[in-house]
Amino acid sequence: MGTQHFDFIVLGGGSAGYAAARTARSRGKTAAIVDGAEELGGLCILRGCMPSKALLHSAEVLHLAKHPEIFGVKTDNARPDWPALKARKEFLINDFAGFRQQQLASERFTLFRSQAKFTGSKQLELADGTRLTADSIMIATGSRISWPEVPGLRECGALTSDDILRAEPVPASMIVLGGGIVACELGQYLQRMGCQVTLIQRSGHLLKGMSPEAGTMVAEAFAAEGMEVHTGTELVAVERTSAGVTVRFRKNGVERESVAAALLNALGREPNTAGLDLSAAGVEMRRNGQIVTDEFQRTTAPGVYAGGDCSGPVEIVHVAIQQGEIAARHACGETPETLRLDWLTRVVFTDPGVADCGLSEEAAKARGLEVLAASYPFNDHGKSLILNATRGHVKVVAEKGSGRIVGAECVGPQAGELIHCIAVALPLCATVKDLLKAHWYHPTLAEIWTYPLEEIADAL
Repeated sequence: MGTQHFDFIVLGGGSAGYAAARTARSRGKTAAIVDGAEELGGLCILRGCMPSKALLHSAEVLHLAKHPEIFGVKTDNARPDWPALKARKEFLINDFAGFRQQQLASERFTLFRSQAKFTGSKQLELADGTRLTADSIMIATGSRISWPEVPGLRECGALTSDDILRAEPVPASMIVLGGGIVACELGQYLQRMGCQVTLIQRSGHLLKGMSPEAGTMVAEAFAAEGMEVHTGTELVAVERTSAGVTVRFRKNGVERESVAAALLNALGREPNTAGLDLSAAGVEMRRNGQIVTDEFQRTTAPGVYAGGDCSGPVEIVHVAIQQGEIAARHACGETPETLRLDWLTRVVFTDPGVADCGLSEEAAKARGLEVLAASYPFNDHGKSLILNATRGHVKVVAEKGSGRIVGAECVGPQAGELIHCIAVALPLCATVKDLLKAHWYHPTLAEIWTYPLEEIADAL
């Protein structure tokens, strides 16, 4: 069997891989995509962003229908329609996945539905024995669910996010291990769908990596909806019993026990690089398993790039797309603008939502910046009072003297939408006074930003 050569080969057809292949092809390069997953489309479409947000929105509608009195509305017996819920989710997934699959299988690319491993520098061997070489190779194999070494975790029949997103009737009770984005989003979804949820987080607050204030606000909202939340814990062991699943953990030096019908492992994800034999290509990895890359997504092996979840440093779709485009453009001989993580936007789709962009006040000060910060609560804002969504705040961080905006945080209703009011200011180097020139319509949620903006402007 001969060896096939391409200008550019991508391992993985998800967000980073497809963006890289598309970019290389648009510059006249021959491009091949190698993807041996059962389904084409990538994590975001198949088992991530699209199905989870579809289910979260359904849960929000149900939550409002169960608590309509504040709006002067009466409803009776609001409940999930599981077949309809599943059908809607699958329609949305199939719509997006179908388009991605059509693009991957189009004549623009050569698609290999197989697993691959490196046999040398820029040399690949597929599971069926096919050999490939390329001028450049992009590793974009994504991530997989992590199973930390907690005694009994693997053996207890724990569910994963993949299981929850199948949209089946929820169990009577569930212990959720983890306090990150997946744990918080799916934990609240389960609670609103009729499952009694206990969330056990190892870190001191929910949503580690976001601000402690945001994590505390979300925990308070969860408790108000009936969830039991434990933070600052140490997992001891998990055991399957006749009563369901028992989790033993330490909190404040005291060992405790929680029992539920089922358990969700939401303790994170890890790079999906097993079987690639990266050492054969000279590709180095960090201690956490992520592939080492530079500002152009180059690995330590000449001509080999990596992007998306397998390289990090953040596992976010729009970042993966930019990384894929940067890698392909560099492989094509260009010098692309590099990824600016100090403009990063992050969103958590809980209720209240959490979102931030740019630098926090603490991160800005750590860089030696003199900054001014101001915040304003949703419980004193007209539109949020109308919506009965008063938990949370907005916060703006700006450079002292110039007023240039360097970051912002939003904890509250529609946080993922509202944060973009400030996110666009970062690459534009806009100041608080620049944004105050805009017409902020009343009554809207967005106009809440004017209060911290005005406070900082007055202090300049």
